[in-house]
Amino acid sequence: MRVQDYDTSAQYHATVVATDRLTPEDTDEVRELVLDVPSNGTVFEVGQSVGVLAPGQDEFGQAQHLRLYSLSDLPEPRDGGRTRLRLTVKRCFYIDEYSGERYPGRASNYLCDRRPGQTITLVGPYGMAFAEPREADATLILVATSTGIAPFRAFVRHLYEREPAFEGHVHLFYGGRSSNDLVYLNDARDDFERYRDASAFTAYEALSARPHWTDTIDWRAALAQNGGDALWKLLESPRTYVYVAGLEKEQEGLHAAFATLAGGREAFDRRRAELTAGGRWVEVLY
Repeated sequence: MRVQDYDTSAQYHATVVATDRLTPEDTDEVRELVLDVPSNGTVFEVGQSVGVLAPGQDEFGQAQHLRLYSLSDLPEPRDGGRTRLRLTVKRCFYIDEYSGERYPGRASNYLCDRRPGQTITLVGPYGMAFAEPREADATLILVATSTGIAPFRAFVRHLYEREPAFEGHVHLFYGGRSSNDLVYLNDARDDFERYRDASAFTAYEALSARPHWTDTIDWRAALAQNGGDALWKLLESPRTYVYVAGLEKEQEGLHAAFATLAGGREAFDRRRAELTAGGRWVEVLY
């Protein structure tokens, strides 16, 4: 579904409660925004996303600019019927392919510049890209890059804190150029630490071989060093789910790494097609 096809008629306002930078000053800026939504009958659930309506470009007849952001934590009921939401936003810039000029991403910069007390226009919520597994003993392989960690942060918390019947195993692979890019999974802030005592949760870093270059993530090494053949055997199980969220440019490298584990591209493509058809391989890329 294209962004321009979403229904944005039912708009409402959220108030910024807090905005915190999650990354060091010498790397890409990623912020967590805490928002309060007043009581308006809207029900939020884990796994959903909301649409942010940033100011558009009047010169192009665009009054508002829509972008979708996953809820990066469980919706939190507050006094007076309010709901507290958290969004994880990376300040983005784009290079014009014709002029070579650098332009700020409208929605991401708008959100990163918001301050406590200001309001943001929202629409939605929309969808649930990553469904809760049908089997209580399912294995989940979660693969994230950049702010793709946001929906998995909420999803993992939901499974371990609100689903006592869940007895499966979660393998989280988080990719970035360096460990500074791994928000919610670094020395300063590890929101997954609380689950590490359970033998049913493991988290792995997947980093670039040359973090100061534009190289993609070394998925081949990350998968081989953290599961390898055993990981491929998991993909052959009827109780395994693979959920991928993050940068589209990392897709081919990730698929190539899985193909190596499978012993060839044909075997991997066949298995991925089977999992996709059963709703057990889902990718949300941007």
